[in-house]
Amino acid sequence: MVDEPKDEQLGEEEGKEPKKKKSKKLILIVVVAVAVLLGGTGAFFFVTKSGGAKESKKEEAQKEEVVMFALDPFVVNLSDQSGNRFLKVSMQLELAGPAVMEKAKVKTPQLRDAIITLLTSKTSDTLMLPEGKLQLKDEINIMVNQILGDNSVKNAYLTEFVMQ
Repeated sequence: MVDEPKDEQLGEEEGKEPKKKKSKKLILIVVVAVAVLLGGTGAFFFVTKSGGAKESKKEEAQKEEVVMFALDPFVVNLSDQSGNRFLKVSMQLELAGPAVMEKAKVKTPQLRDAIITLLTSKTSDTLMLPEGKLQLKDEINIMVNQILGDNSVKNAYLTEFVMQ
């Protein structure tokens, strides 16, 4: 007779323990979910405010600094042995900034002279090939950078190329 209340108490305690375990698990899951959410949000703001914003500002600054400078078309004789081959080429130079463009405007005669000298040293066979045109652009970059200063020219673009 005395044992019956103990059984009832055990039954009640057994019924309460699973509820407590479930509620502890639920609280633990909620705490972990909130921690993950806060951590992700913090990481997002850290990346976008510090690293990502700086990189995008640098890219914008670089894009703004680049200036295109067009040179008048060149018509030159090529150095073929037959001597009757002509080249007409127009080009634009991608310069490092507005200050370099002002310097290029002042030194346009020197630039044109250097480019004409380079073009007249080429043969039609070398300029027919794509590799020849790429080499010509590289040589123009080097020559113009020697005149305007290092890293003044980013690229040379051939906008018109006719050989006859």
